Amino acid sequence: MKKLFVFIVCAFLSTQSFGASYLPITDLKGNGLAVSTHELADSIGQKVLDSGGNAIDAAVAVGYALSVVHPAAGNIGGGGFALIHLANGQNITLDFREVAPAKATRDMYLDKNGNVIQDLSVVGYLAAGVPGTVKGMSAMLDKYGTKKLADLIAPSIELAEKGFAITERQAQTMLEAQGNLAKFASSKKYFLKPDGKTYKQGEILVQKDLAKTLRLIAQKGPDAFYKGEIAGMIEADMKKNGGIITKQDLAQYEVVWRKPVEGTYRGYKILSMSPPSSGGTHIIQILNTIENANITKLGYQSSQAIHIIAEAMRQAYADRSEYMGDPSFVKIPLDKLLSKAYAKSIYANIKPNATPSSEVKPGLGPIHEGNNTTHYSVADKWGNAVSVTYTINGSFGAYAAIDGAGFLLNNEMDDFSIKPGVPNQFGLVGGDANAIEPGKRPLSSMSPTIVLDKSNKLYMVVGSPGGARIITTVLQVIINVIDYKMDIARAVESSRFHMQWLPDELRLEAFGLGQDTKDNLTKMGYKLVELPDMGDVNAILINNGVMQAAHDPRTEF
Repeated sequence: MKKLFVFIVCAFLSTQSFGASYLPITDLKGNGLAVSTHELADSIGQKVLDSGGNAIDAAVAVGYALSVVHPAAGNIGGGGFALIHLANGQNITLDFREVAPAKATRDMYLDKNGNVIQDLSVVGYLAAGVPGTVKGMSAMLDKYGTKKLADLIAPSIELAEKGFAITERQAQTMLEAQGNLAKFASSKKYFLKPDGKTYKQGEILVQKDLAKTLRLIAQKGPDAFYKGEIAGMIEADMKKNGGIITKQDLAQYEVVWRKPVEGTYRGYKILSMSPPSSGGTHIIQILNTIENANITKLGYQSSQAIHIIAEAMRQAYADRSEYMGDPSFVKIPLDKLLSKAYAKSIYANIKPNATPSSEVKPGLGPIHEGNNTTHYSVADKWGNAVSVTYTINGSFGAYAAIDGAGFLLNNEMDDFSIKPGVPNQFGLVGGDANAIEPGKRPLSSMSPTIVLDKSNKLYMVVGSPGGARIITTVLQVIINVIDYKMDIARAVESSRFHMQWLPDELRLEAFGLGQDTKDNLTKMGYKLVELPDMGDVNAILINNGVMQAAHDPRTEF
């Protein structure tokens, strides 16, 4: 197999604050690193690397492991994105995002008066898009892997069969989701105790039906999921519970190979996911805007630096609401959004104080036609690297599990503009470009990102869950490394802020910013809101031949 660099990414929600300093993880054995949100998944990925597997092999193994040990977000019932950078200079992305079923309609979540029906696009079988993860994992493995799918899934089958100990954070998220999980007999059976109570820290969660499902995939490949026994279970459960995904929808699902979006920032090359993700485009747009200022000189998280970055974020999210969607259905002005000239005009319009969002419109004028998520990063000794973000959207997705198959469905249909101008569960507002249509992929914020250094060599693999906050989370890790010269652990650990145009507020984590900075921002006209921590980054940095990685001390589920 030729030497290559591969990167994959996809997208989550809610955490707890922290204070301890995290040290970077260094590749001491020389076999590479696998870092995810769960140590059992890390261990499985690391064993693949240590036994001679490459990063793609390890990424597939970690992906299936998370489907067992991270039920709030790790998934085979969702989808995601992959960004691949080959050592020969080729860059390509893999889109294994969910799609709207054939029976989906533009107004399917509205009542007869045109009003949004509460929770219909979020909870239950009707909220699900056609999953893409299983086909995506096999597409990566078939093209770039070296090991057999059955061997890579085997450890996950054993984990599902024998069970694993629930962590403290998982016990909290299960308690938070208890009411919605209890609404569905299958979910109650799989994720709650027989008496309806939740699992506590240290108790063992056994998933026999999920083990059977994974065994079928290991034996028969993705056809088991999209055309075989598992497809039959999905269709039967849909018919029974008011869902609309059919065996035909599953059989017709395809992954899509796409070109990545590319940009530069202070001499570094930025590669990221293209539409139907908005993430890569707007990360580059914001970086292009910030590049006009010397934020290093202004000072790390000074009120002036935050002001410039926040205003760049505000404009990017306004543009997202108008121009972004599935490129198979709408024409997206990517060249203009990614241009340095457009970014320079945005920067020139930044005023000394905050500009109210009511005064900020999509910046290109009319264009005429012609959270749940988790992230992991892997790098091997040969130079292959994989950054994967995949998602079932909200925590525990649609809360509905497929009876007999043991996995949760996504609620990705909520990522469409179910009614233009009405925010989704992450507060994001969309327009007609992201309206529901059969076979269409919903707009995403997932931001698989690779940074190459000034010599065009692999420098950083980064991504995060966090819904609307994925874009700004990944952005700030990049800025922390490039502008503020932080090591990867400090870059990931440092406090974050977020501005998404609507609602008109600057979201802060409940630690990090000094009171003087907060007072200055308030005087500049920002409405400051302190909410739970943002993101769950797992990143790798390769600098001067040394590979280091960092887990986020925040935990998204």
